[in-house]
This record gives sequence, C-alpha cells and structure tokens, in this order.
Amino acid sequence: MRAAAVVFEGPREVAFREVEVPEPGPSEVVVRTRYSLISNGTESSFLRGERVAGDTPARRGDKLPFPQVSGYQKVGVVEQAAENGGQLKPGQWVFVAASRISPPMAAHGGHVAVAVADVESVYPLPAGLDPIEASGLVLTQVGYNCGMRPAVEPGDGAVVIGDGLVGLWAAQTLQHRGARVALVGKHRYRYQRFKPRAGDAIIDASATPALRDALGAVFADGIFVFVDTVGNNEVVQQCFSLFRRNAHLVSAGFLGTKGAIDIQMLRNRETTLHTPSGWQPERMEATLAWLASGALQVSPLITHRMPAANAPDAFRMILEKKEAFLGVLLEW
Repeated sequence: MRAAAVVFEGPREVAFREVEVPEPGPSEVVVRTRYSLISNGTESSFLRGERVAGDTPARRGDKLPFPQVSGYQKVGVVEQAAENGGQLKPGQWVFVAASRISPPMAAHGGHVAVAVADVESVYPLPAGLDPIEASGLVLTQVGYNCGMRPAVEPGDGAVVIGDGLVGLWAAQTLQHRGARVALVGKHRYRYQRFKPRAGDAIIDASATPALRDALGAVFADGIFVFVDTVGNNEVVQQCFSLFRRNAHLVSAGFLGTKGAIDIQMLRNRETTLHTPSGWQPERMEATLAWLASGALQVSPLITHRMPAANAPDAFRMILEKKEAFLGVLLEW
C-alpha cells in the first residue's frame, strides 16, 4: 500500500512524498497516524549524515542510510487489528515506534501516515491520556530512563546538562524522585519550562563562565547524579571533582567518534556509568504510566505544531537554528 511519509533523500534533503508500506502479516496491526514528534537531535544527526544506524556514528567510507523514512515515534488509531494475538481493536488509540517500510527505503521509519507494526511493539494509551502526551514516547522514555537508572534518595544533588527534550524529561523524573535538580542549559525559552522547587536551580551555561564553581555553590555536599544529554565529555571532566563517592554518571548524548572516557577516573571515586539507549517494553509502559499520572509532561514542551506536509520546513528550522524551537509536532 502507498502512504505519505517524511523522507530523508540524502544529506540535508527532506521530502514529503508517498512510499510503499508492506501489507500486514497475521500478527501485525495497521495504525492510521495522527501525530508524530520529531526527535530533534537524533533525526537532524541522521539528516546531516553523521550516523549509519541508531547510535552508530558514520565513518569515512560508510554507506549512509539514504533514502529513509525519518523518525521513530507516533500515535494514531488502530485501523486494522491483527489476525493472530493481541487485544487491540479498531478505533483504539495507540503508540507505535518505528514501523515497517518497503524497499528501497530503510526497513523501518517513524513519520509515515500508515503504520504496519507487530502487535507486540504497539502500546495502547491509558484511558484519558491526551494522545499528544504520548506522541514522543520513545524519547520521553529516554529522559525517564536517565532519571530512573541512578539510585537516588530524597535530597540528593542531581545535575542535568542540556535543556532539550531529553534533558527536561530527565529533570522532571529526578525531581519527581525527590532529588535536588540543577538544570544546565543555554536557551532561556527552553530551560524556563523547567519548574524549580526548593533546592533546585537553573544555570544558564552561556552566561556562566565557571560552571564548576556555579554547581559547587548549589551542591556544597557534592553531586550524586550527573546526567549528560548533549554529549560533552569535557563538561563531565570539568565537574568530576564535585562528584561524591559512589556517584552516578548518566551519558545519553550522542558522542559520535569522540566517546572515549577514562575508566580509571571513574574508578577513583567508584562512579557508576549508565548509558541508556533505545527502548524496552517495560520502560515504555512505565513511562506511559508516568505520563498518565502527570509526573511527566509533554505538551508544555511543544513549541511548534504543523501539518506533516510541512516537515521539510520543520527540518530546515532545526538545521539552521534561526528561530526558537523545542518540541516539534507533526499533525497528520
């Protein structure tokens, strides 16, 4: 079958056009997409030709994965239930990650009007949850995972580097767990969406030449959790002397070919390194539960809503960074 999709044709080349989607197998459902959320960092990295797959950086001589249907997250309504297995029914709101695409495209994609996916990879939305809140579930789950991986006791000092979507969701998660959170960002229109409580802080890195000193002033008893969502090992090393013994370092930013880290440095303070990536069913379901409870919020982070046909303009905005943006929602 044919379906409209957002296609990366080549480096910095985006089209909105029809692609071929396979007919569903007996254990697959067909979902009509209503909303899909752009993953700004990952998708723009693919669009610039920096990756060959997932978190695998492109190296000289690698074949780049073009053309590809971009993205990996969407919500919609079940149009055709699976013949075998599953409890999904037509008309039911669900979340779908990357769904199947026919050759010559890459095998899976996100921003497509019709999703064909195995029933086991489709997540029913909790009753009463606004579908838009689940439109970026994979990415929301990354932020949730950043905040859930480390052991945290109420009052522990936690630093989140980055005021993008993952950083804000990581900060929300740590805050909900009782940590004192310092969010470090460079964009006022982004970091002001974090709502500090007593003991929390927002630090504008663009106006703070001595970040280590600023964090030391907030956490005189040391940092117990340090979450890097932007991929900056230099900042980690700059602030490492503030880490408490048995602290937790969470690395969620894309480091490309510059991901080397000094294990001995970590061992000297018995620091645990966490590297959350991708998605797992139990984490997806837990994130949905947190969204339904209001512990995690998506709508306040959405700055742009536009028709899916305008996706080339959306990615131009993301690449050029000439205007303020955070969450970019495509409406189908």
